[in-house]
Amino acid sequence: MIAHRPYRMVALRLQARTSGAQMNIPNILTLARIAFIPLLVVIFYLPYGWSMLLAAGLFGLAAITDWLDGYLARRWNQSTPFGAFLDPVADKLMVAVALALLIERYDAAWLTLPALVIIGREIVISALREWMAEMGKRGTVAVSSIGKIKTTLQMVALLLLLGFPPGSLIAQIGIVTLYLAAALTLWSMQQYLRAAWPHLSGSM
Repeated sequence: MIAHRPYRMVALRLQARTSGAQMNIPNILTLARIAFIPLLVVIFYLPYGWSMLLAAGLFGLAAITDWLDGYLARRWNQSTPFGAFLDPVADKLMVAVALALLIERYDAAWLTLPALVIIGREIVISALREWMAEMGKRGTVAVSSIGKIKTTLQMVALLLLLGFPPGSLIAQIGIVTLYLAAALTLWSMQQYLRAAWPHLSGSM
């Protein structure tokens, strides 16, 4: 019995660390959104007519969890550094994968262009936020109202493009919406860069 005490103490320590890992409901929803990504890819390539609507439904569910985890974190005061790091990563991964799938489906420059603009902007702003965080100025590049409108248009566009075949009226509406999102993407990026430029130029 005594010989087993060290193992029991190790187990208790591991349990304590696990309980301190802050795996609350908002963080679980964020992890679920990441788990949806390979499932989205599999569904996208299924050789069935209903796979497009199912892929769009899964993407819509991911978008709902994106809103829900932030809402619950604020309402229940469960914001954690882990969640603050992982939430934007999950969003960008889901959007980038959906855009990559659509680039392959359409195989056309007129869809590839706005998709690359959106992906490129996310990379630039993510790097900018990390840089500003290192300087203690992360609030300088906080999410703006234009960024929120851009995100909404982007999600609507991806839902329409994932769920309906190329050439359909709804898919054409999705393309127009994607171009609007890309335009706001460039506008919001310009605002972020302008706000951060005094700090960036001073550190050169």
